[in-house]
Amino acid sequence: MSRPLRFILSVALSLAFLLVTAPAQATALVTVLRYDASRAAEFVANVNQAAQIWNSSVTNVRLVQGTPAHFVVLADNGWPRALPTSLGRGTIWMGRQAVNQGYDRVRIATHEIGHILGLPDRRTGLCSDLMSGSSAPVSCTNANPSAAERAEVDGNFAGATPLVEFGTLHVDR
Repeated sequence: MSRPLRFILSVALSLAFLLVTAPAQATALVTVLRYDASRAAEFVANVNQAAQIWNSSVTNVRLVQGTPAHFVVLADNGWPRALPTSLGRGTIWMGRQAVNQGYDRVRIATHEIGHILGLPDRRTGLCSDLMSGSSAPVSCTNANPSAAERAEVDGNFAGATPLVEFGTLHVDR
């Protein structure tokens, strides 16, 4: 076999190998975040549902229940809020005050997890924007992130700089 033909064959095989292994390598880059909702009281099922919504919406991060946790979810009587300390880490409070005013539990949980995943509040007033939070009508039950929000989270876990302020308490009121 001639030298140029061996070179072309070598390049072709290398490209084929990369194409076959690329999906496996992409899977290995998924960040797994553990969360602890054991102190979320009546909101545990809502938090678990919100985690599943994020898992079905993004590819670069997976949320699983477990300890030690990257973030914890607590229940209290205040307004819902999140304290992201770094990307994927922090504390969420599922405040009963918003639920008592009629806001949807799963939307609240998905929104607050959004802060942990690096998303800031965006008070657009649109129900289609998860991070519009309480600026959307109380009747809004959409708990799914928009395409832009999904892309931003995937970007955050691919090395982009998150727009959320870490170390700042985010109270959506």
